[in-house]
Amino acid sequence: MLNRIRSLFTGDDGVEPGEDALQAAAAALMVEAARTDDTISEAERDRILSVVRSHFKLSEEEAQDLLSAAVFDTEDVSPYLRYVSVIMDRCPPGHRLWIIEMLWEVAYADGVLNDLESSLLRRIGGLLHISDVERGEARKRVLARLGLPDDAGLPV
Repeated sequence: MLNRIRSLFTGDDGVEPGEDALQAAAAALMVEAARTDDTISEAERDRILSVVRSHFKLSEEEAQDLLSAAVFDTEDVSPYLRYVSVIMDRCPPGHRLWIIEMLWEVAYADGVLNDLESSLLRRIGGLLHISDVERGEARKRVLARLGLPDDAGLPV
């Protein structure tokens, strides 16, 4: 299973990417969001696993494999443009907001939003053609789901 998932990141299986590639791209972007402070906390790791299991209907093992492959693939560089490209190709414009919500969940996994996380969400939102208003509404939905106040992570 892990080799199949790794092949989604490397593209060396010769198969046209589909839903699996979308899952791989989403997981890689969540790892990038978690790694903005140079480490992936246990809370961020748990949140990524929870989000991919829930959103993609994966088993615990499949979610673990997907996360491991995403961590491995994004280890040395920040190639998020490649993953955004997969999402742009595979996901219709009206259905891209889910990735921003996933990223907000990872950014708020520790209850705090840092400047680098916020910046990454702005960049990815722009690349996915998601407006600041839509991104802000997605943030509020995530804060409500997580039971955090509306002003969590905002500058004082």
